[in-house]
Amino acid sequence: MVSRRILTLVAGAALLAALAGCARKGGNAASPNPAPAQPFKIGIMTGTASLAGADFRAGEQVERRYPGRVMHVTYPDDFASELETVIAQLAGLAADPRVRVIVVGQAIPGSAAAARKIRETRPDVRVGFIAPHEDPDTVGAACDIALRPDETARAAAVVDMAERMGARNLVHYSFSRHMAGQIMPERRNSMAGECEKRGIAFHFATAPDPAGAGGLAAAQEFILDDVPRQLATLGPATAFFGTSDSLEEAMIGAILKAHAGYFVEQDAPAPTLGYPAALGLKIPPDKVDDQAWLHEECRRLIAERGMGGHFGAWAQPLDMVAIRALTHLLLDAADEKADFRDSVTVERYLNAEAGGPVQIRRSDRHGNQWLVLLDHVTY
Repeated sequence: MVSRRILTLVAGAALLAALAGCARKGGNAASPNPAPAQPFKIGIMTGTASLAGADFRAGEQVERRYPGRVMHVTYPDDFASELETVIAQLAGLAADPRVRVIVVGQAIPGSAAAARKIRETRPDVRVGFIAPHEDPDTVGAACDIALRPDETARAAAVVDMAERMGARNLVHYSFSRHMAGQIMPERRNSMAGECEKRGIAFHFATAPDPAGAGGLAAAQEFILDDVPRQLATLGPATAFFGTSDSLEEAMIGAILKAHAGYFVEQDAPAPTLGYPAALGLKIPPDKVDDQAWLHEECRRLIAERGMGGHFGAWAQPLDMVAIRALTHLLLDAADEKADFRDSVTVERYLNAEAGGPVQIRRSDRHGNQWLVLLDHVTY
């Protein structure tokens, strides 16, 4: 009896060992606690800190919000002559199979081609564009959703604000690359039409392309020299507007130095763009994203120079708001928690990041592009 019982126990132990070996050979299928699914990763492409500071900081904000989940790359400052690099940088984000969302701000030329390339191998990736430079039809076919300033409404708003400030002339700076597109020429023509209605003289001035052969330094030097020339010719009741973010610092600085003229708002209006450098404003690390503090400092420093009421911007950088909002929206869409095709949903995500209501409208009835306006502030 004892021997039979011992044999039975030995046989049972052998059977258990064999079953355990089979379970190990079967891999994780028999595991009662499978590893949790890894969260989606996010690809962000922005300009560099020197070329597009607000966009770059928005990318950093997204990195802090989703630690360990963000791949943030930048396009070259001379992107106009490095199209292949732009496409390679952006398309490369989709090489990681865990990336499910890609957001580009600003979506410079080459972004649409890169998005089409991504679609060929990764149709599961959601692609969002902020302030795309390419034509609406090209953009709409390439990305899932795009957010851009409402340039038609802005044309009237800029001229209206210039008139309220006291301007009788409006100088519009641009260059051939920007004027070769669709939206910026349309906005320029709308501005010219609005000026004519109000009895304001409209002047188109060609500036060097900051992304061209002479680079940013040559373009800024031109603005620093030309603003005083325009004021000497047209008089102090002259407002200035430019299509390049990288020229704003020089324009603001030249108007402050001349103690004449008006600067209604930037091409991508924001208190962060041009004003800190032109005013010599050192922003403490704890205030870098405090827009209310920045508005008050800009207003104070401009008033100290006796130029109060001559400058303006939007309440927040639209690119910064939009990059954060679109990233959050597309991540929720990838998790099937939000519909990025719904206007009410898009507006809700923008409102949350702007800290207040924004104005949006669809560019066309069934399109995937939304036009956005934020509140204007005057310094």
